[in-house]
Amino acid sequence: MPAWAKKVLFLAIVLGLWQAWCWTGLVSTDALPTPGRVARALAEGVADRGYLEAFLVSARRMAVGYALSVLLGVLLGTLLAWWRTLDDMLGSFLVALQSLPSVCWFPLALLWFGPSEGAILFVLVLGAVLSITIATTAGIRQVPPLLISAAQTMGARGLPLHVHVTLPAAFPSILGGMKLGWAFAWRALMAGELLYTIAGASGLGTALQAGHRAQDMARVLSVMVLIVLLGMAVDFAFFGVLERRIRERRGLQKG
Repeated sequence: MPAWAKKVLFLAIVLGLWQAWCWTGLVSTDALPTPGRVARALAEGVADRGYLEAFLVSARRMAVGYALSVLLGVLLGTLLAWWRTLDDMLGSFLVALQSLPSVCWFPLALLWFGPSEGAILFVLVLGAVLSITIATTAGIRQVPPLLISAAQTMGARGLPLHVHVTLPAAFPSILGGMKLGWAFAWRALMAGELLYTIAGASGLGTALQAGHRAQDMARVLSVMVLIVLLGMAVDFAFFGVLERRIRERRGLQKG
């Protein structure tokens, strides 16, 4: 059975169990709407462009914050890998900070930036940058010394050596950190939008909160479904493509 068919089968089983649970009447359909009601709410949200506008706001925030996270994470991770003293001072501290949920940073962000785009961006970056930093450091340190020696023998030194040899060799590890960081950043963004509404800039988290305030569980679940679908789309279209290309270049998968 092809991989896509297995995914479709799993989805059909989940929807079937969901519908069967609704039919039992053990839970009110107001608390747990049927899959059909959720699908209609999703279609209505897309048709009136409300979900599209919310997605564009969230996507803009995510693009800016995640780009900053990747830039800062790779830079800091490289410095930690190269400078042992810096790693001794910050390494364990960064690992400890990663265990702190992103939502814990919001009181501090609000104190510094107020209920603004800056507060959400601050927490979004903190949610992603640590994973990318740690993965970059580990990836660079795992590059085989023989590969570095071979490149140096051919005349590679300094920044060209790092850009053309070290980073490409460490990229599978960095990509793993980027993928994990994206998930953390997405969760931080949804939490920020759910907790704080910025006038004129309502994202998907705000749409989720609006459904909750209206006690419209079909709308709430439809936004949740949309968030999951967007996450799957990014994983398939971006991270999945990069992972396949890496495996192909390294002979681990046929093109």
